Amino acid sequence: MADSKRGGIRGNERVAGWLFVAPVVAVLGLFLVVPILMALWVSFTDWNGQGSPFQSGVPFAGLDNYTSLFTQDGLARQNFMISIRNNAYYVIAVVPLQTVLALSLALVVNNRFLKGKGFFRTAFYFPSVTSSVAISVVFLFMFANSGAINEILGFFGINGPQWFADPRGVLHLALDTVGLVDTDAPPAALTGHGLLGLSWWDWTSGPSVAMCAIISLVVWTTSGTFMLMFLAALQNVPAQLDEAGLIDGATRWQRFRFITLPQLRPTMFLVLTLGLIGTWQVFDQIYVMSKGNPAKTTLTPAYLSYSTAFRDFDYGSGAAISFVLFLIIVSLTLLQRRALRERP
Repeated sequence: MADSKRGGIRGNERVAGWLFVAPVVAVLGLFLVVPILMALWVSFTDWNGQGSPFQSGVPFAGLDNYTSLFTQDGLARQNFMISIRNNAYYVIAVVPLQTVLALSLALVVNNRFLKGKGFFRTAFYFPSVTSSVAISVVFLFMFANSGAINEILGFFGINGPQWFADPRGVLHLALDTVGLVDTDAPPAALTGHGLLGLSWWDWTSGPSVAMCAIISLVVWTTSGTFMLMFLAALQNVPAQLDEAGLIDGATRWQRFRFITLPQLRPTMFLVLTLGLIGTWQVFDQIYVMSKGNPAKTTLTPAYLSYSTAFRDFDYGSGAAISFVLFLIIVSLTLLQRRALRERP
């Protein structure tokens, strides 16, 4: 009986299915899984890029490339923690802003009374399909010392900052403006103590003004893609639900809060997850606009991994940074999934 169950039509379908997916599995294994395993091996070595990392003469470092990022005092840990701090502020700013903007744009273009929907949908989505390098160059001109942004601020009597030359964090600037702290003489309680090689004063700096310029660029360019996702979800919400809420006397906000928004939960999880992954992997805007400057305030783990491997020729440490970044992304994604799961 067992042999007959394994055979028959279903057994043939199983074999045929594996034959159909075999080319894709082979390609993914060759060009995705194998390179990842190779990079993982490199992260345990001191390979300098000369020759093959698998030859016998390559020094084996063990866990040194990883421990130097967390437990050993030195420039490697300091740079890594600075990049984590910068990227954390970047994620905290970008993910909520791009999600709210994308949902707001989707609600606007989904309005059945709006004229020219096709134009607005195209206009809002257009920045997402434009080259990020080209847009980054344009934003560099806009945020120059005599650029359009400072000219607009000057029209309102505001002296714009030197966007890509000022290393101060916006939280420090805000506290200094209201007179709570003096950025030239910060509190000793914050400068004398810290975590993982950085003082609490450094951890609480906030994003620099240069990072704020990059944040504005990314929010503008990514919101269009997420707008389409929300728009597709909104068009699948049954109109009867909204009409039932209207008959029951619910306000527009109540209908959105208690009817529309719960229907968008799967799409919200998708948008937040893609936003979280994308913001932790930010590289091209950093490379084009700042290269981690000023004073490392726009340094991110992805750019640090690149510069460590391909500029300092320390491929082992660069690979280790990339795998730590991978673990951060996976962990935060799982936490986000747990937080957004439906409660019984």
